[in-house]
Amino acid sequence: MHDPWGEVRVQRQVFGSDLGLLVELQGWFENFCQQHPLLVQWDITQRYRFKLAMVEGFTNTVRHAHQHLPSETEIEAEIALWVTPQAARLTFRIWDCGAPFDPTQLEEPEPGTLQLGGYGWFLLRRLCDRVTYDRGEDDRNCLTISNPVPMTFEGQV
Repeated sequence: MHDPWGEVRVQRQVFGSDLGLLVELQGWFENFCQQHPLLVQWDITQRYRFKLAMVEGFTNTVRHAHQHLPSETEIEAEIALWVTPQAARLTFRIWDCGAPFDPTQLEEPEPGTLQLGGYGWFLLRRLCDRVTYDRGEDDRNCLTISNPVPMTFEGQV
C-alpha cells in the first residue's frame, strides 16, 4: 500500500483461538521482519520485546476474551510497518470477539508481590511505547501495540 506521506507494508492473518498457534504467530512475525530491511537490521532485543508483546496480546485474547468461545473462533491479526522520510513505526493489531474490556479498571500488581496472572496489560505497556484497547463499531475489541523502528540507513524500505 502506498501513502503520499510515506510507505506502509501491511499483512493480515486469521488465527484460531488456540495457544498452540503461538509458534505460527511468531513465525508469521519473523517472516514479515525478513521481508523488510529496516526490520532485518532492527536491534534483536527490541525485536524480541515486540514479539513478546504480540505473544502476550494473543495469549490474553485466547485465555480471557475467548475463554468461553470455541477454539475455531477467529482472531484477526495485522502487522504494519509505516515508513516516512523521518521515522518508521511497527504496529500490531489483534481483533477479538470477546466481551468489552476496560483496562483502566485494572489495578497494577504491587512490586515484589507474587500472584497468578494479572500482569499482562502492564507488561504490554512496558514493552511497547503505544498500547490501546478499543471496542469497534463491529462489536470486536482491538488491541494495538506499536513501537518506533530506528532508521538505520536511508533509501531502503
